[in-house]
Formats: sequence, structure tokens, C-alpha cells
Amino acid sequence: MLKHERVEYIDKTLQALYPKPPIPLSHHDPYTLLIAVLLSAQCTDERVNQVTPALFKLADTPEKMAKQPVEKIKEIIRPCGLSPQKSKAIANLSKILVTDYEGQVPNKIEELEKLPGVGHKTASVVMSQAFGEPMFPVDTHIHRLAQRWGLTNGKNVKQTEKDLKRLFPKQRWNALHLQIIYYGREHCTARGCDGTICTICTTCYPNRKKPKVVNKA
Repeated sequence: MLKHERVEYIDKTLQALYPKPPIPLSHHDPYTLLIAVLLSAQCTDERVNQVTPALFKLADTPEKMAKQPVEKIKEIIRPCGLSPQKSKAIANLSKILVTDYEGQVPNKIEELEKLPGVGHKTASVVMSQAFGEPMFPVDTHIHRLAQRWGLTNGKNVKQTEKDLKRLFPKQRWNALHLQIIYYGREHCTARGCDGTICTICTTCYPNRKKPKVVNKA
């Protein structure tokens, strides 16, 4: 398969499998989504969804969260890992939202990336899923699959994001981000597929005999 044929096949396959992919993190507004995405760093979405009900019962707005002791936040989010750093980031960004943004999450990626604990990927997810802006957030799952599927040589997530944006139309970015994540979890997992097992891998590379070695994010 040529690259443009792989792109077309992957696009059609993912649309058929996941026509309306749900946002995997439980939230009810841009702020709770921002906090959930921040917590998901080096943690599963499933674990985050187990933790956020208690956290949002304590405080689900920047105003309420800014008043909470960092230790109290840390104790609730401990199962997500990196709780010392994440609790400080949640407390500090909440205070900034109150003082600088009237309690609202900014809808510009440059402003989001300035908030404590918010990197490019987290900001991209919020812009995409909360504000509907075309973004292609790349996490370790997408980075791995894009390499297995020959869509990028995958030196880093930044390059992978650029390559995917160039290959797929902008109107597909937001849905594709989610569709690739779901496919990676269900079919092309880190240990369950090495580039020679799942349907997309075997269709794109029917003659591949050895595991596809991928660069880590």
C-alpha cells in the first residue's frame, strides 16, 4: 500500500468502527475537562474517572478549588499518580483562572499552555473537546500507532502531530484523535499488537514479518 492508500483505508476503517467517539474523560464543562486531562498524565482515563467524582464534589469550579488546601486535593487525586505535582498545578491554575480570567478557561491554546501543569497535549485536548477547535493531540498511544501504520517516522510526539495534521483533513482531526485512541486500546495495544497482528497493521503491511520497532514518545 502506498501512503495515501494507507491514509484513506485507516480513515475509513476508524470512521466505520467509531462513527461518534465519546470523550473518554468524565466532565461537565471546560474547567472539569481541563482538570481531568491534567490528571490523565501517566494515568489511565479509567482511573481518572474513578477519582474525579470525589474531587469535583469537593470543588468543581476554579473559585471553589482555589480555596482548597493543596494537601486535601493531593489526598483525593493520589491514585492518579504524581499527586504532589498535580495537586499544586490544580490549585495554582485555579487561582490564576479566578484572578486573570474571571473564572473561565481561556479558549486560546497559547494562554492554556501558560497555566501550571498544562502542556501542549493537554491544551490541545481542551481546545479540541471543550471548544471544538481543530487539533490533533498526540499521546503515547497515537505516537505508537502512527509509527506502526507508516504515517510518521516518529522521532517525537511533536513531529508525529505535524505529520498527522499534514496527512488528514482538518475537519477530521478532532474525531481521529479519539478514534485512534479507542482503536489502540481495543485492537492495537502496546503489548497485544507489535505491528503484525491487528487488522489495520496487517492490511497496511501484509508482508511485514517482524515486529515494528517504534520510537518512544
